[in-house]
Amino acid sequence: MTLSTDIAQAILEGFDKHYGLFRETSFNAKSRFERADWAAVREAGRARIGMYDQRVGEAVEAVTHRFPSAGREESLWQRIKIEYIGLLLEADHKQPECAETFFNSVARRLLDRRYYNNDFIFGRPALSTEHLEGERPAYRCYYPETNDLTESFRDVMRSTGLANDFQDLERDLGYARQAVSEAFPASWTRHKNFQIQVLESPFYRNKAAYVVGRVINGSSTYPVVVPLLQDANKKLYVDTVLLDHVNVGRVFSLGRAYFMVDMEVPSAYVDFLASIAPTKPRAELYTLVGLQKQGKTLFFRDLQQHLRHSSDTFVLAPGTKGMVMVVFTLPSYPYVFKVIRDWFEPPKDADRKLVEERYDFVKQHDRVGRMADTLEFAHVAFPRARLDPALLAELQRVAPKALEIAGDKVVVEHLYIERRLTPLDLFLASADAERTREALAEYGNAIRELANANIFPGDLLLKNFGVTRYGRVVFYDYDELCELTDCRFRTIPRPRDDDDEMSSDPWFSVDKNDVFPEQFPTFLIPEGRQRDIFMSLHADLADARFWAAQQERVRAGVQEDLFPYAEEMRFCRRYP
Repeated sequence: MTLSTDIAQAILEGFDKHYGLFRETSFNAKSRFERADWAAVREAGRARIGMYDQRVGEAVEAVTHRFPSAGREESLWQRIKIEYIGLLLEADHKQPECAETFFNSVARRLLDRRYYNNDFIFGRPALSTEHLEGERPAYRCYYPETNDLTESFRDVMRSTGLANDFQDLERDLGYARQAVSEAFPASWTRHKNFQIQVLESPFYRNKAAYVVGRVINGSSTYPVVVPLLQDANKKLYVDTVLLDHVNVGRVFSLGRAYFMVDMEVPSAYVDFLASIAPTKPRAELYTLVGLQKQGKTLFFRDLQQHLRHSSDTFVLAPGTKGMVMVVFTLPSYPYVFKVIRDWFEPPKDADRKLVEERYDFVKQHDRVGRMADTLEFAHVAFPRARLDPALLAELQRVAPKALEIAGDKVVVEHLYIERRLTPLDLFLASADAERTREALAEYGNAIRELANANIFPGDLLLKNFGVTRYGRVVFYDYDELCELTDCRFRTIPRPRDDDDEMSSDPWFSVDKNDVFPEQFPTFLIPEGRQRDIFMSLHADLADARFWAAQQERVRAGVQEDLFPYAEEMRFCRRYP
C-alpha cells in the first residue's frame, strides 16, 4: 500500500468508529424509552453531540502519529482524496456523504487554513447516495385493501418493536380512524398504488417515540407522524396522528433536541423526511437526526451556491442593535450571521468565553421548541464586494480581531448562523389586535416552557425573542441565559419609610442572581394595550411564587410534557 492509501485508510477507520458509536447510542434510545429513563435520555443526547469532535481529534492524532509529514506535504492530499473515494466504493459504503465530511474535518485540521485555496477536500459530494440501500430496507410498506385503514394502522403499531404493552390499542385505533375521517371528510378514491410507508426505526426524543410514515395515493404524498407516549405504568398510548404539514413541520423543528434514530443509511431517512417536510432543507434534516456536521456541510454548500446565483448585499440585520453581537443578514437568504464583538457595551459585563459557553449550553440542552438552534463556523470567507459598507465598517469598529481582509475576501474568524426570525418588538409594532394577543400569549408561553426546562433567559426584553413563520415565539439572545435553579426569585421589600420610597437607589441588598418578577411588566412591555394583554394572560409570571414553585418542580426531577404540535391535536383533548 502507498502512503496516500494508508492515510486514507486511517481516516476512514476513524469515521467508521465514529458512526459505529453514533449508531449504537441511537439504537439504545429504544431501551431508554422502554425503561422511561428520561435522565439517561438527556445524558445520551448531550454525550452524542460531542462524539464527532472527539473522533475527529482521535483521527488527527492517529494520522499525525503514524504519518508525521501528512500535514506538511500538501502534494499528497489530492491523491489521498482519490484513494479515499476508492475505499468508499470498494466497501459499498452506506454513509459516504458523512464519511466525506469526516475527511474534510480531518484534512482541515491537518492543513490548518490552507484548504481555502486547494482542491484537497470534498467541496461537493463525490459519491451519489441516490437509491443507496442497506442490508434492510429503510421503510416498510402496507397495502390496505379498503379505505378503512384500521388493520394497517394496527400492524404499524405492532411493528415498532417496542417491548411495552399498549394501554388500549383498540381505543387508539378508533381515535386514529376518526382523525383520518376528519382530515379527509369527503369520500376519497383509493388508487391502485395506494400504500402506507413507515420508516423502520422510530424517532426518539425526550419522552416520546415517533412513528414516521407517509401515504402514497396516485400522484399525492401525505405525511403521517404518530407520537407514542407512556403512562405512569409504562404502557403506551397514541397521543395523536399528525396528517398536516404544519404540525409535522413543528415536530421536525431545530428549536428542539435532536432525534435519536437508528439509521444504517442516513441518506435514505433524509430523503424520506424531505418528502413529508418539503419546506425543510436537507441541511436541517441531517441536523435533526443528530448528524450536525453533515448538516453544516450541506448548509455551507447551499450558501455558496446561493451566493453564486444572487447579487444582493449582506447588511446589518433589522432590529435593535445588540451589545454583544454584530448581526447581519443577506435579504435573499433566510438566515442571520452573528459575530461576537471584541468589546461589549455597558452594562454588559460578560466576555467572549462566557458567550461561547452559553451557546454551547444551548446546543446541548433540550431547547423545547423555544430556542433557536445555531450553526457554529470558523474562518468563513465572504466576498468583500457583497458586504454593505456600513456592515463592514461596523465589523471593523467593534469586532476587528474577528476579521481578516485577504484580497477580495473578508474572512470571519468565528460566527454563529441561525434561521432569520422577525424580532418580537418589530412584529408587535405593526401587528393588529388579534396578532398582538397571539404573539404576547406565545411570548409568555415561551418563558414558561423555558422555565420547565430549567432555563431562565436572563434578558426577557421583547427584542431578544423572535417570531417564526408559524407564529411561534422563540428566544435567541443567550449571553445572559442561566439555569432557573441558579436564580433567587424575590419580592421587592416594602419601603421602611418615606426616605426609602423616594430613594432612587434600592433600600435593600441585591445579589447578582436576584430576580424580581414583579418588575417584569414595567420593564418588558410598553405601557398601555400590550401590557394589559400580557397581564391578562400571564400575570403569574410577575409573581415570585410562580418561579419558586417552578424551581421546586425542577429540583424534584419533574420533566414536563411539552408537545411539538398543537395542544388541540392531542386525542385526550379532541376525544375526551
